[in-house]
Amino acid sequence: MPALSPTMEEGTLAKWLVKEGDTVSSGDLLAEIETDKATMEFEAVDEGVIGKILVAEGSEGVKVNTPIAVLLEEGESADDIGEASAPAAEPKAEAPKSDAAPKPEAAPAASAAPAAPKADGERIFASPLARRIAADKGLDLSQISGSGPRGRIVKADVENAQPSAAKPAAKDQPAAAPAAAAPAATGPSSSQVIAMYEGREYEEIPLNGMRKTIAARLTEAKQSIPHFYLRRDIRLDALLKFRGQLNKQLEARSVKLSVNDFIIKACALALQTVPAANAVWAGDRVLQLKPSDVAVAVAIEGGLFTPVLKDAEMKSLSALSSEMKDLASRARDRKLAPHEYQGGSFAISNLGMFGIDNFDAVINPPHGAILAVGAGVKKPVVGADGELSVATVMSVTLSVDHRVIDGALGAQLLDAIVQNLENPMVMLA
Repeated sequence: MPALSPTMEEGTLAKWLVKEGDTVSSGDLLAEIETDKATMEFEAVDEGVIGKILVAEGSEGVKVNTPIAVLLEEGESADDIGEASAPAAEPKAEAPKSDAAPKPEAAPAASAAPAAPKADGERIFASPLARRIAADKGLDLSQISGSGPRGRIVKADVENAQPSAAKPAAKDQPAAAPAAAAPAATGPSSSQVIAMYEGREYEEIPLNGMRKTIAARLTEAKQSIPHFYLRRDIRLDALLKFRGQLNKQLEARSVKLSVNDFIIKACALALQTVPAANAVWAGDRVLQLKPSDVAVAVAIEGGLFTPVLKDAEMKSLSALSSEMKDLASRARDRKLAPHEYQGGSFAISNLGMFGIDNFDAVINPPHGAILAVGAGVKKPVVGADGELSVATVMSVTLSVDHRVIDGALGAQLLDAIVQNLENPMVMLA
């Protein structure tokens, strides 16, 4: 079972696309797997014959790295499978290998079991294709980390390796702990809660993978991130007038900009204006990003996604609008690829369309901050000249990770966002 997202610990084998005895090549589709985020197609990385299917389609709760099928190499037959079909068994010297290796971009090598050190005379577990590529490139397989099941070296590992590359030392790479490893919040157990409601009518709803992940990550966020909150009111009249003018001119192109598109652009440019705030927490260090990769929360049935608009500071409002509509649509259909919702340094959560005036959002680790956006409502305001007037005002709250961004820096970032939204033409300069 591959790890198809950074938070995936188990998955559902929704459908097999092959059967025992089928010959497959690298890139062929093997199965559809439901992760904690989406239903994804799983590709073969080696060629061979499907010798045995170990996990039936429809099986739920299959742990990552559990063998789900056996791929036979040239010269092997189903009679040779033996111990390879036992999920808990260590690989044998002559056993066929499992085919369960994800596409390189879909599952980082860190999510697979690391390759064990090779003693003299001990077999190095690598696919035939990986061995051929390694021989052509002059690579020492003993110096390459395998990203396949049980540390098996696959095609992607040797294609990405250099002849002089040694196995990277884990201590040189900052490693974030899996979000799902967060300790559970203290409170009554499920049996205690059920006992409280004995005799009352209720429906028990099991947690799906997405809801489990949301619970774990947000518990971790509130327990481990020192949040502080900055609040501002933003006058939207100039933006609404400017938006109306632009939308009228863009009608011929079937483009209609939303207030949220302006908010995304304003945040992206603000991160460039205050670059020290364009940062994430990486365990024992802070990573300061150069591009503005802005995540936007999208509500879906049973949970939410935060697709990331990368290089948002470089894109026009119409390009951001089009990309956001596409990402939101595919998020609701659970068709986003992992690279489309991973990363980013900053997030936006907009509940204004639901009539919410203001709220405090929970930071999505490892982001340094998240902007909670409320509804724009008409309010009485006092102008600089002391005159009372009516203006459309939107309340926003910036939740900040104090490990990454201090109070004054957070205030500078929020002020830059406010200035961009209250003076929207500046964003086009």
